[in-house]
Amino acid sequence: MVDIKEMFKSEIKKNSVFKNKNIVSPHYIPDILPFRDDQIKEIISNLAPALQGKKINNLFLYGKTGTGKTSTIKVVLSKMEELAKERTDCKSIVTTYINCRNHNTKYRIILKHINDLYKHDYVGYSSSFVYDKLAEYVKKNKIGLIIVLDEIDLIKDVDDAVYALTRANDELTDGSISIVGISNNVMFKQKLDPRTKSSLCEKELVFPPYNAHELTKILQGRVEEGFNKDCVDDSAIGLASAYAAQESGDARTAILLLLRAGEIADENKEIKITETDVRNAKKTVEKDILLNMVSTLPEQLQYVLFAITRLTKSKNQTTLGPNNEGILHSGEVYNEYYRIAKIQGKSPVSLKWFKQYLEELELYGMIATTISGKGVRGTTTLIKLGVDAKILTGILEPKIGI
Repeated sequence: MVDIKEMFKSEIKKNSVFKNKNIVSPHYIPDILPFRDDQIKEIISNLAPALQGKKINNLFLYGKTGTGKTSTIKVVLSKMEELAKERTDCKSIVTTYINCRNHNTKYRIILKHINDLYKHDYVGYSSSFVYDKLAEYVKKNKIGLIIVLDEIDLIKDVDDAVYALTRANDELTDGSISIVGISNNVMFKQKLDPRTKSSLCEKELVFPPYNAHELTKILQGRVEEGFNKDCVDDSAIGLASAYAAQESGDARTAILLLLRAGEIADENKEIKITETDVRNAKKTVEKDILLNMVSTLPEQLQYVLFAITRLTKSKNQTTLGPNNEGILHSGEVYNEYYRIAKIQGKSPVSLKWFKQYLEELELYGMIATTISGKGVRGTTTLIKLGVDAKILTGILEPKIGI
């Protein structure tokens, strides 16, 4: 019979390349954010008037996954709240963070706020009631409420939500409500109602992907704090950075690769992480990386990707092949997308929006497209899947349920 306590003792005594594994988590937010000084300056310039009791412009941050949008705004707002508490000449600031994947309607967003602010559960109360309670709290306490709506494109009634939150300022004699919207979807703002777009995008800020050099510097910072001295080979850092830069410039991908490489090194009782560990890590985390990318896509975009995946599989092509293998015509993809959307009870987008969705999927490196040349009747867009169809099917089928 095994001695469980002794097994625990043995496990925690094992040598490890890690000094502080939490530092190498993709969810860890460092105090210093390399290569985001310009974005930080812009955000501070926009938010600073709130410390003087002034209404600030709403802010919209967008860029690909892993470009530092959420980390940057969280760090800046944390420091802003600290400053407001330290100085008597600063107005009261309250900042909130909402993940719109979990709170995806106007009602849920406002309800979450009043439940947290009043420390009371208001589930079941009407939409107008919770809205009035939020406005009442801001006015009574004379606060500048800054609401961060992460993945704002996932809000089902986003036009109503933005309008309601910004309209509150017309009724407030004291205090204010401002929005910071964050989205990975670069096409999102084009679908907004003009009134919503003008309200939300008073100030816009783009977060570009990191290049290989920047990713290397970011990883070096994590290595210094998260790993024991001389336990990570420089070439391993360079390879993880190169892989992530090649994929999409995603810092979380680079960090995840290094984390998994460290775990592999520990499993093999190695004293140093090498390029081989990073290569092996890439094989194991590829599905996790793809899952993370797909899960951030809007619903309709997932339908388009699923249509491409199904058609590619039906032609017995599970990965990118040479020459003309696995090439699809945009017309057949649209027809399959149309069918999937109808099965899901959703209204398919127009051909114009469909083409923009293809552009976005190509931007993320999930597909490759080209305009047909000689030998193809008429002009069409040729599409080729850029990732493993089997892995995509395993991710998308449970989500879409076909």
